[in-house]
Amino acid sequence: MSTAWRALLALVVMGCGAPSEHHDDEHGEHDEHEAADEHDDHDEAPAGEGVLVIDPSMLRDLRLTTAPVEARPGGEMVTALAELQTAPDLSNDLAPLLEARIERVLVNAGDRVEQGQPLAHLVSLGAAPLRAEVSSASARVELAEATLARRRALAADRIVPAREVQEAEAEVAQARAALAAAAGSARGVRGGPRGQVVLASPRAGIVLARDAIVGSVVEPGHVLFRVADISQLWLVAHLFERDAVRVAHGAPVRVTLAARPGVVIDASVARVGSQVNTESRTLDVIAELSNADGSLRPGMAATAAIAIGEREDRLLAVPSGALQRLAEGWVVFVPRGAGRFEVREVGRGRDFGGEVEIVSGLEAGESVVVDGAFLLKAEAERAQGGGEEHHHH
Repeated sequence: MSTAWRALLALVVMGCGAPSEHHDDEHGEHDEHEAADEHDDHDEAPAGEGVLVIDPSMLRDLRLTTAPVEARPGGEMVTALAELQTAPDLSNDLAPLLEARIERVLVNAGDRVEQGQPLAHLVSLGAAPLRAEVSSASARVELAEATLARRRALAADRIVPAREVQEAEAEVAQARAALAAAAGSARGVRGGPRGQVVLASPRAGIVLARDAIVGSVVEPGHVLFRVADISQLWLVAHLFERDAVRVAHGAPVRVTLAARPGVVIDASVARVGSQVNTESRTLDVIAELSNADGSLRPGMAATAAIAIGEREDRLLAVPSGALQRLAEGWVVFVPRGAGRFEVREVGRGRDFGGEVEIVSGLEAGESVVVDGAFLLKAEAERAQGGGEEHHHH
């Protein structure tokens, strides 16, 4: 440790290690016993070189949080911008198949809906033919199936040849295919007479978008609603092609979100895109994120740290907020009992999108202060500037 470091840490202890006279006079003997009780901990470090001592009354206002030093897969990591998207197989755009006038709208963006729940009532002259086609196709299937059953019975008695059974089987297959096609054309269309149509949700989920105004006339294919199940989302990261080609399926991904600072989500690579964006020279790398609690939203901005190349080595990492610049180097604050924090000098390595590699000074499993580390740094710097005259009020 350098001379400047030793001088700073000595000042930290002198400035913060003993309560001021004002504090003693104000709180008296009761607080001394209370502080003694709080500090009676086998993990406490005595006030000495490199230990920052914070008065209990101030400690309550700092709102400190800690996180463990974690071991991560080693190898090279690359950081890329990303965003959250709905999984294609878990979302649907709903549009009328025919020109229609919107009669009623039953949901708004953000509403949760169930499978089959009506979203809007439309009026269209073309709806009745669609339903009639489905009914006709269904009747043809019933007739073909009845014919097949009858011919099988006659063939069993050797009244008709086996060829007629085969023909009946082919007719059933054709009728069923026609019914499937008709039903596909009328999917989501339910209603009564006079061209009334009910546009229904094909899945349970959230209404992500609505573009439906009562009274307006919309063309076929105009998307009125987007409904998605967001219990699972895609993280789509945009990696430069030179990095993306080195990403393996299952490679670890560390995700941080602008909307949730301090939160790190672990994931793994599910697929790598097959076509390079010719403008940005990037490939999409996709990871699947569980979102059972619904706290994530499609469209959120994210940063993804993705392992590339060999990953046999291990490294240590802490949240980036835990590292603070003090004097000549980087430090973390390691809790050492009530109100006591060891000021630990560490070696800083690579940034991993919300986390920083630690190359020296810490071991896996140790705890470091994250939220509030900047405030502890400020207290250490104030102690350095004020020496023995520094007081906490």
